Amino acid sequence: MRLLETVRSQFFNSLQKIAGPDSAALLERISPTRDTQFGDYQANLALAMTLAKQLSKDSVEVAQSIADQINADGWFESAEVAGKGFVNLKLKDSFVAESVIEANQSDRLAVSQASHPKTYIVDYSSPNVAKPMHVGHIRSTVIGDSIVKILRYLGHTVISDNHLGDWGTQFGMVIYGYKNFANQTAFDTEPVAELSRLYRLIQQIIAYQAAVESLPKLQEQLGVLTNGLEMARKAMEKTPADKKLAKNLKSAEKALRDCEESIQEATAKVSAVEADQVVLAAAQKHPNLATKVLQETVKLHEGDAENLELWEVFLPHCKAEIHQVYKRLGIEFDYELGESYYHEMLQPTVDSLVERGMAKESQGAICVFLDGFEAPMIIQKQDGAFLYSTTDLATVEYRMKHFNPDAMLYVVDHRQGDHFKKLFACLKQTGLANVELRHVSSGTVLGKDGRPCKTRSGTVVGLESLLDEAVERALQVVCNPDRLQKASLDLSESEQQRTASIIGLGAIKYADLSHHRETDYEFDLDKMVQLEGNTSAYIQYSFARTQSILRKLDDQELQRVNAVEQGQSQSKQTDAQKEMSLGRIQWAHPMERTLAIQLLRFEDFLHQSMEDYLPSVITDYLYELARMFASFFDQCPVLRAENATQKATRRLLVECTGKTLQRGLLLLGIDTVERM
Repeated sequence: MRLLETVRSQFFNSLQKIAGPDSAALLERISPTRDTQFGDYQANLALAMTLAKQLSKDSVEVAQSIADQINADGWFESAEVAGKGFVNLKLKDSFVAESVIEANQSDRLAVSQASHPKTYIVDYSSPNVAKPMHVGHIRSTVIGDSIVKILRYLGHTVISDNHLGDWGTQFGMVIYGYKNFANQTAFDTEPVAELSRLYRLIQQIIAYQAAVESLPKLQEQLGVLTNGLEMARKAMEKTPADKKLAKNLKSAEKALRDCEESIQEATAKVSAVEADQVVLAAAQKHPNLATKVLQETVKLHEGDAENLELWEVFLPHCKAEIHQVYKRLGIEFDYELGESYYHEMLQPTVDSLVERGMAKESQGAICVFLDGFEAPMIIQKQDGAFLYSTTDLATVEYRMKHFNPDAMLYVVDHRQGDHFKKLFACLKQTGLANVELRHVSSGTVLGKDGRPCKTRSGTVVGLESLLDEAVERALQVVCNPDRLQKASLDLSESEQQRTASIIGLGAIKYADLSHHRETDYEFDLDKMVQLEGNTSAYIQYSFARTQSILRKLDDQELQRVNAVEQGQSQSKQTDAQKEMSLGRIQWAHPMERTLAIQLLRFEDFLHQSMEDYLPSVITDYLYELARMFASFFDQCPVLRAENATQKATRRLLVECTGKTLQRGLLLLGIDTVERM
């Protein structure tokens, strides 16, 4: 249920009698209280002050009128005025109890379906398939997957599309590499491994050649920047209080640092190749390799028979490798229409924009000039080649024709922000006005050094090896013999491996999702798999604890039934279940009611998370729910409850907490285990 919306609608009934129908906008002023001692919800001071101004009354007087009306309507347990006009609201205990029972009995935890469902297309993951997936792909993949799951759960139609990079320069690289450096035996045995080797080799040589060319210019630039920094320092010494000079000094220092880092990176690339005589010889034998790779790419796009045949051989192997990673992560897509799918649509797309007067030639290229942008959006280069922007325009046209969506979400790295701003501006000019176009941007995965996560050799960390390491760490933490013995858990080896896989993979997903998607975050497996703190393992453990309690309650009841004299009539339903079925739920401890309110807010958080497509809203909710359950567990004995009503109440909370934790994790793409 949407508890906040329900509270606001009931509040409105009372508010309307005081301020009339125009008071609907004031409902946004009603929100959950930060401290439960002030009730469950609160109408803030601004609401009372706004009404006071409209009615020419004191804010406290207005607030008291609202509270009196609410108390008269009898929907809330209490409505009290605090301070200069806050109205603190407490829900009726009977309403809270009935709502938790309803949620617990519902397959959907009483989460309603959208009254006006929309059609969404969510474009995410989208790796280049000619090279292995790496740690950077995890963000788009798991964020997009969770958005798809949450929107579907809320009742919307969602089409997930993995827009694979299966037609770009990366294939020109592996084609050139295969023609010149392939080990045929290695390719026949392990094609993906050999293609990956060829890709890395070509990439390394191109980077080396670019570094050799750039170093003299960088050294020259370093001298200029060093002189500039010295001048900025001298200027500051003369007028140390000048803010403009201080700003100039900081800029000069940063420019020098950036240049020094560029020199270090270029030098490292040169040194790495010069230390390997085989790679060095290849680099010397194949000068201007970047240009030659581009030529191979152009030949592929023009339908060259040899390159097209190689592409058709390589592509299935590359896709199979990626699908293996997706299978481990439990990720599925409705469509997997890569760049190659749209290739034949690109020239018609360009021609259409030219005919409509939106695109024109500029220095040999075809460009779309957009208001508010200094540089145009190039859709066809001078040599006739198309760009990402061309493919994206054709893709949108295809999606509108076949799916007619209300929204298109692109879950992509924040560094593509300028591209999407231009793309969306162009689409608006084409008349696409009633569709939500959104770049759901994500930050960067960083290593412990605060830089993009890479291996010691400087290459980006591969995703497959990362998943393996996460599972191994989880096995060490969750399934170590000492811990299992203390917890009296007798898990078979296969059960330990399954548990470690679920915990380890969930840890990687949760660590990503628990950070605001636009922020960078530090990748630290040791922290991710811990059973304490804001981790998936902590929430998974909380779920496992609910299942353990329920098993013990069932064992308790079984023992009670067995103790009954043979032949005596005995209902299969437990006393606690009878109390629940009769609605005899009573809050004997404040923590019981606090936990119940948190459970009822599940749907509110689902909707809140999709207001700005932030799965972190759900992780925050689940973590808080798990923490509340831990407090409830400490303060409210379930197995040793004093009477049947108390046991029924606490069993209900345990059951509903387990279902909510499990459902919340599933919406994030994370599985659970019943014993850990």
